[in-house]
Amino acid sequence: MNYVKENRMVTRLGAAFLAIAIILAGAPDLSAQQRGGSDPEHRLPLTWDRWLDHAGMAERMRQMADTWPEFLTLTSLGKSYGGRDLWMMTINNPSTGPEMNKAAMYIEANVHGNEIQGGEICLYTIWYLMENYGRIEEITRLVDERVFYIVPTVNPDGRDYFMHGTGSGSRTGHVPVDSDGDGLFDEDGPDDLNGSGMIEQIRKYVPGEGTHRISHDDPRIMETVPSGETGDWILLGSEGIDNDGDGRVNEDPVGGYDPNRNYGAGWQPNYIQGGSMNYPFELPESRATNDFWMTHPNIAGAQSYHNSGGMILRGPGTAWHGTYPREDIRVYDELGENGERILPYYNYLIIWQGLYTVHGGSIDWTNDGLGAVSFSNELWSGSLYFGSDLLREQQEDPDSPISGQKSRFFFDDFVEFGDNYVEWTPFDHPQFGAVELGGWKKYFGRINPRFTSMEQFHRNMAFTLYHADQMPLMSIGETTVENVGGNVYRVRVDIRNERLIPTITVRARQNNVVRPDLLTVDGNVEVIAAGWVPNKHRPGPTDRIDQDELDRIIIRSGHPGRTTRTIEYLVRGSGSMTVTYSAVKGGTASTTVRLR
Repeated sequence: MNYVKENRMVTRLGAAFLAIAIILAGAPDLSAQQRGGSDPEHRLPLTWDRWLDHAGMAERMRQMADTWPEFLTLTSLGKSYGGRDLWMMTINNPSTGPEMNKAAMYIEANVHGNEIQGGEICLYTIWYLMENYGRIEEITRLVDERVFYIVPTVNPDGRDYFMHGTGSGSRTGHVPVDSDGDGLFDEDGPDDLNGSGMIEQIRKYVPGEGTHRISHDDPRIMETVPSGETGDWILLGSEGIDNDGDGRVNEDPVGGYDPNRNYGAGWQPNYIQGGSMNYPFELPESRATNDFWMTHPNIAGAQSYHNSGGMILRGPGTAWHGTYPREDIRVYDELGENGERILPYYNYLIIWQGLYTVHGGSIDWTNDGLGAVSFSNELWSGSLYFGSDLLREQQEDPDSPISGQKSRFFFDDFVEFGDNYVEWTPFDHPQFGAVELGGWKKYFGRINPRFTSMEQFHRNMAFTLYHADQMPLMSIGETTVENVGGNVYRVRVDIRNERLIPTITVRARQNNVVRPDLLTVDGNVEVIAAGWVPNKHRPGPTDRIDQDELDRIIIRSGHPGRTTRTIEYLVRGSGSMTVTYSAVKGGTASTTVRLR
């Protein structure tokens, strides 16, 4: 026997016997001592190398809710068109306060049915926060200070259709739509004619009459012939037949709308914005989501996970919407630029500039209608296959084996061992005659390879947690009391927003969608006057507050990020007074001062 192998076997046997001896002797389990190390045991060991359907996600959420009942609450926002629950996990530490008194981070995924990996990031986020609560100081603080509302799939009908079916057309939800205007609904979608379990592409050989030719670099690649030339092949689209006899193929699939065009901000009718449906929040999924948002004004941040392009996107979705106010842009830019560092090979972009125009998108609505700083991450990008600038340069070289379309086949051949491509195969089509079927499987191109999941999950979660940490957090700083004569006192209180995001964004103030902050005084005192101190380190007058109720000051502009402001009161009374600052999106902070 090899000496090294023999030593390993002896070591394994020795460890096994030692463990048995410890158990029999009633000694402490060594694993308990190891939990504080660099690789502690998990309370709920879960794997992250597969994709879950709606039932599988629900089961995993129940497992986590049962494992950490003191922090997790599993509820349903409502039902999808197909009757599936829109599951949501609330994460809150009740010992540090009720959820509505804390700034909340809303995280959603899978608005589009075929964009599945964001759902797993949501699950991973719940699991990671709970596994590391009490072990990693920053995670513990975040769970104590914040609330998280996490919805892994907003489109469970589309998700299950993608996972259990061929994958074709599953971006949409399942509310019936007459896509071809013939009075029938969803009657002519793709057909898996050869029973392969996927919808393949169709090509037909037409010597000297075609628009395409087979590439000299790789026979799997179809190239468009240059202008003035003819090829030997034509492409006939996706696998299917003319189900309704109208001369067209696959023109009225299931659903046929875009779930991310049905929200209120910038919504436009279908003839302007395809897939928008008849009016905002017509879809049961978007309506249920918005009903929740409207009853939870404490949501200060929102993250929607989509899946293709490697982007950190912010609004607006359209050019006509205009630019965000400068103060809001500064907040977005700091978050987005740090996001580019957390997520290598991602680009921080504005939706309409960096991607395309979107009317009625969800994060435009959470920004404009809810006043929450909002991002949409496009998770997977084929460029992540390359992993280095050198390989990216090679992609631009036409003679390189990874240039252009060749890169897809190179990485499928050598990294994923040909798992994603189906070779062209002859088929007798009932309408097109002799053709060939082939192409990419449903997971390729839009869904990251499973071997990259952990890094994608963790880095995207890290960006979202960074965003959550920068939501407003109100606190009370230094307080001073000075007797100015008799029972009249000058009381000064420092009020701080410790984080980047203001309690009310400028756009939220413009749209009047967030309740003003409130600064209240309670106690056996009469407030004679009140004002903001321009600089407490320099003498000078205060900026007088001209409101009728000085014991309940309304602050419509909110509190800026990373700012301390000093309020000065002149009060008449005795005993003590309590000063409380209440921000819907920044929590509540208070202090009690004793009058001398």
